[in-house]
Amino acid sequence: MFYRKRANNRMLTAMKRAVLGLSLLISPLFATAHPHSWIEMKTYVDGNDGMITGFRMVWSFDPMTSAYMLDGEDTSPEMEQQTFTKVTAMVLDNMLSEHYFTYFYDGEEPIKYQLARYGKLTRDRARLVLTFELPLSKPKPVTEDSLKLLIFEPSYYVDMSWLSKGDVILAGDLADYCELEMIQPNPTPEQMSYAMSLPADADPDNALGQLFTQSVRFHCQPSESSEDAKE
Repeated sequence: MFYRKRANNRMLTAMKRAVLGLSLLISPLFATAHPHSWIEMKTYVDGNDGMITGFRMVWSFDPMTSAYMLDGEDTSPEMEQQTFTKVTAMVLDNMLSEHYFTYFYDGEEPIKYQLARYGKLTRDRARLVLTFELPLSKPKPVTEDSLKLLIFEPSYYVDMSWLSKGDVILAGDLADYCELEMIQPNPTPEQMSYAMSLPADADPDNALGQLFTQSVRFHCQPSESSEDAKE
């Protein structure tokens, strides 16, 4: 993995200035290690009868990012839940303009979402965990091989990763229709050298994240319902 040295203004906005500007907290002694933020993900694909209806997200932030997200907030026992509710709303609202960093395609055609809902922030020891639902604008029939899911921050200041194929879960009865294939990124040596060579004050390269992100391909046997929905 290759990381940039600073967080940009877009990520400062997108995650409550949260996941974001993190390198400002890190000693210059460690600058050459390219530290930033990490999010470990689980993604549930919701649906039934060969129709995908949306995603449920579980995003676990690294301990330093978690501390930064709550910097300056009142986390006393009597105020913690209210603070978590406020931060959750801010994070989801700010991610709206970034499509919640979630890109779902049928071939080359992007699939649209409704607004995220049921957001919740909780603690898991030193980590904060954000959960939310992201419903599709309308149910999407499964197809044989054309559906693809990616979740990433485009300029790659934040590493968003599934640790294993098992972290993407087919819910409902979708497992009866589909199998998932996780494809790991395969940047060229030239692309890796380019990512490492970018100086701290370089303008964000919003094509960089996709070079270093995983993708999940759906291989499905369409149901009668999903075939009817196409017609």
